Amino acid sequence: MGAPAAGPASRPAPKAQNNYLIIILDSCRYDSFMAAEPKNIQRIMGSEIEQRWSYASWTGPSHYNLLMGLLPHTSPQNEFASEYYKNDFLNYNTRFGTEGMEFGKLVPSLWMPEYLQNELGYTTHARVSLPVLNSKTNINRGFDSFQLMDKHNDMMAMLPTLKFDTERPSFHLLNVGETHYPFVLPDEDPKDWPRISGIHGVFKHLDQQTVGGKLVKDEDAPKFFDQERLDKLRQMQINTVKYLDQTVFPALYDMVPENTYITVTADHGELFGESGYFGHGPIMHEKVFQVPFMEGRIR
Repeated sequence: MGAPAAGPASRPAPKAQNNYLIIILDSCRYDSFMAAEPKNIQRIMGSEIEQRWSYASWTGPSHYNLLMGLLPHTSPQNEFASEYYKNDFLNYNTRFGTEGMEFGKLVPSLWMPEYLQNELGYTTHARVSLPVLNSKTNINRGFDSFQLMDKHNDMMAMLPTLKFDTERPSFHLLNVGETHYPFVLPDEDPKDWPRISGIHGVFKHLDQQTVGGKLVKDEDAPKFFDQERLDKLRQMQINTVKYLDQTVFPALYDMVPENTYITVTADHGELFGESGYFGHGPIMHEKVFQVPFMEGRIR
């Protein structure tokens, strides 16, 4: 983890007009988002919701890409990647409300939060739901505040912690966990669903599950879900999008200052039985890379 960021008082005068929020609906695949028929989330860009592709199939590398400035991409044919990057990066002038960003100053760190602090005069903040993004990881670099929330599935609890400075623009990264397995709402009990660890949980418990360098068979390990259970899980993910759309996003949009630009997307998708897969991570399937994407100001 890098050295603590210099305080806002030592930063340059602001060179941008907009607060910027990037909201990551963790694991929310594109067709689940569309099946929820949201009415409020897309107020930032009218009725248009894009289907884009994540650069990674799980949370850690996807968020690293996002903080390099690599948002989920389209997939243009007959075009060099370098040309796509050039056109895509120029959109940050609109997001930040600035003109003529000096992109060369992103080199050599290639890290947007530090650039925002040191070149554009932002304050920078992260609120994350999943422990794989905790503050001891390398994701926490260039942030004035970084908080792993007490519950993995409570975006509403993030709202009182957001910090909008009247003297300089603010950047917020929000990693939202309602849309992540087990797809339960803050007041729901996940007891009907087994605990399935991600990278953080596997590292944490692996030593207790091995003898002589080999895994010990766990008789209590969860059995792979049948399709009926997988279909129920997909509907639960859809229901979390409905909840966020009807309850949390209206409250968020009511509280942010007018000069706020917002991007809503996902870090990756999720498999619910397609081709024999569940979840995300070590999976190569188009549904795990398809994500919703929308951005703009509140309309």
